[in-house]
Amino acid sequence: MLRAGIVGLPNVGKSTLFNALVANAKAEAANFPFCTIEPNVGVVSVPDPRLDVLAKLSQSVQIVPTRIEFVDIAGLVKGASKGEGLGNQFLANIREVDAIVHVVRCFDSEDIIHVSGSVDPARDIEVINLELILADLAQVERRKERVRKQAKNSKVAQAEMEVLEKLVSSLDEGKSVRQVELTEEEAELINPLCLLTTKPIIYAANVSDEELATGNEWVEQVKQIASTENAKVVVVSAQVESELIELSEEERKDFLESLGVEEGGLKSLIKATYDLLGLRTYLTTGEKETRAWTIRAGMKAPQAAGVIHSDFEKKFIRAETIAYEDLVSSGGMSTAKEKGLIRAEGKEYVVQEGDVILFRTGA
Repeated sequence: MLRAGIVGLPNVGKSTLFNALVANAKAEAANFPFCTIEPNVGVVSVPDPRLDVLAKLSQSVQIVPTRIEFVDIAGLVKGASKGEGLGNQFLANIREVDAIVHVVRCFDSEDIIHVSGSVDPARDIEVINLELILADLAQVERRKERVRKQAKNSKVAQAEMEVLEKLVSSLDEGKSVRQVELTEEEAELINPLCLLTTKPIIYAANVSDEELATGNEWVEQVKQIASTENAKVVVVSAQVESELIELSEEERKDFLESLGVEEGGLKSLIKATYDLLGLRTYLTTGEKETRAWTIRAGMKAPQAAGVIHSDFEKKFIRAETIAYEDLVSSGGMSTAKEKGLIRAEGKEYVVQEGDVILFRTGA
């Protein structure tokens, strides 16, 4: 399951946004599996309207969407890299997620005092990023000491040492590992370190309800910073998300339209996360269930089948495939077969977004 960790300074709307996202996911997908594992971890269904359409065509008994886990990570204070506050817990939790959602305050309010006394997204981002960079720098330095001895007699260790030196140089300059150009081989060498600043990051610019559609100058600051480090920006409003909880689906739609937006923060964050991580969704459908499956972009048919069950990959024969749009326009599998729209794809087929697949396997 994809895990996204929500981080941010105090009073930026981090926990409010987390609680609202989890509650809204339950409201939007009442007929989908949903659970809260513990107070700061919520497993939510990924909204996908294609599932309802396919379920009607196949007369499926149930719908099973793919899911994403949001983790409300412990708050951060200056000095977290040295264990200040809940620093050690904060850093450990980040190591376990696939992506970071960094909530940045981009609204002013006399009722909510900023921990630093004023709204300044650039400063706030620097505080958290610096702590992550310092933690990575300390870890890389420790690794260098261990590898230095091995490098005398090992070419692999020598190669790793060169990469570590490159990382130290960048981290010393206040740059994240994401900003370092590494070859596939170099990235593989440091992968076991699980460095914090290698995590893909999405900046969630938290604005007031009236600025959700337009943004503001603080949002532009965040976008400028994101452009320098291969990050994404999603404009959200914790205030709006909180208000959506009590509304019906129709009321939610009307409310969002009145604000000049088409979707809430949950969908925006999920779309950005999937795009950032290079993820794709393929679908399976039948009388028993209609289901969404998440895979990496570029994954071939046998590996995609293995997401369902490892035996499917081992015993793969072919993938009977049709594009979602073709299946829907045909009105069902039977008509699609008559039109010759269902293709038999082999082991080299790269699964595409929205493919509807039936895998054939051997005994």
